[in-house]
Amino acid sequence: MSRGNILIVEDEEIIRASLRRLLTRSEYTVSEAGSVHEAELSYNLKDYDMIISDLRLPGSPGTELISLAEGIPVLIMTSYASMNSAVDTMKLGAVDYIAKPFDHAEMLDRISAIMSRRPAAPDKSNTIEECPESGFSGILGQCDAMRLLFKRIKKVAPTTATVLIQGESGTGKELVAKAIHENSRRANGPMISVNCAAIPETLIESELFGHEKGSFTGASAARTGLIEAANGGTLFLDEIGELPLEAQARLLRVLQEGEIRRVGSVHSLKVDVRLIAATHRNLRKLSSTGDFREDLYYRLKVVELRIPALRERGNDVLMLAEKLLERICEKMERETYSYSPEAMAAICQHQWPGNVRELEHAIERAVILSDDDIIMPEGMDLDVQIKSTMFRVSSATTAADNAGSSNPVVENQDGLSLEDYFQRFVLEHQDQMTETELAQKLGISRKTLWERRQRLGIPRKKASA
Repeated sequence: MSRGNILIVEDEEIIRASLRRLLTRSEYTVSEAGSVHEAELSYNLKDYDMIISDLRLPGSPGTELISLAEGIPVLIMTSYASMNSAVDTMKLGAVDYIAKPFDHAEMLDRISAIMSRRPAAPDKSNTIEECPESGFSGILGQCDAMRLLFKRIKKVAPTTATVLIQGESGTGKELVAKAIHENSRRANGPMISVNCAAIPETLIESELFGHEKGSFTGASAARTGLIEAANGGTLFLDEIGELPLEAQARLLRVLQEGEIRRVGSVHSLKVDVRLIAATHRNLRKLSSTGDFREDLYYRLKVVELRIPALRERGNDVLMLAEKLLERICEKMERETYSYSPEAMAAICQHQWPGNVRELEHAIERAVILSDDDIIMPEGMDLDVQIKSTMFRVSSATTAADNAGSSNPVVENQDGLSLEDYFQRFVLEHQDQMTETELAQKLGISRKTLWERRQRLGIPRKKASA
């Protein structure tokens, strides 16, 4: 049962993902948006028990939500450089504010206190059609391209249509094939998966169609082919672009006539098989050059589904990274690790040519090699130049904040890099905080704090006499 329904409005992907993960683990139901406009357009704000919003957002400031939400409590987040503005939000009706980077325990305490002041509301979990992170049939995705894919899977699954799945290696083509099978009327029948690129050309016809005893050297007994074994169910042919032309001709007969003939046999057998094919190659181009049968190509693409590459899926990469990290830690029987801000920024900026498979392997390597429970970019072997900023501070905002302060902490610039932010935060707060408190506020371990001090040349405060 959900402890409450919370909307996060934050334009920084790293912070939004970290907060979503914290709240989800604490059994809150979480929705998210990147701006006030997106929140107003995508959700009914009155459906939420509270809203957590950044103060500085593209377009309208987070304080606009106070009037739009009409009585729903709004907790405002602000960077430490904008505390003067944060105090002003209380005058506008914000229920509370919290400085970034916030301590996780402090954030949960603030939320709990706000929730306790609200009247009890009925559980809304059953009215939500689909959890934003649940995806479809085990396939995770929130971006528009993945939502369109889920919609098409739902439409094509109950039919008998042949399906062609297009996508780069590592995008999850077999998962899509399984989703189609599991949501079809053949779900109780077998699903046979075949990687056409993994079977030698000399054996492919025997593997697919079967053979009779003595039909070739080494055929000491009759053998049922994989197509026949899939009778009453689904046959998934991965990398069908690697299928030899002779086998293509025989597969075409299966699609047209619904029958097969074993190698070495003169008799045909009727089969009831639904075919799902997948490839990362351009079959249209292959058919134009004669490397793939054009008539088979058009028989395959009755319904064509395209899986987007991971680099095209926007915020999905962080959500997938979090889910995969939880799964890998559970498999290795370890406490769930977390990502450092640098790791999350690197995950967002890496192009992932190997797609979800590459992401999973990188996370598994990091868990194995990590010295503590914080994942760093080096552990994932990600060599990217981190250009992301955790907290963007506009020139106008900086000038306004500094005008009321005798000790401005931010120069007139477009933003703070991760290392700039770390350095300034430590220098500003180390006189009031212990090393443990600094590490907790920054979301890193004490060991990582010490290592970054060494790398950036930030001396520790001297002990008082």
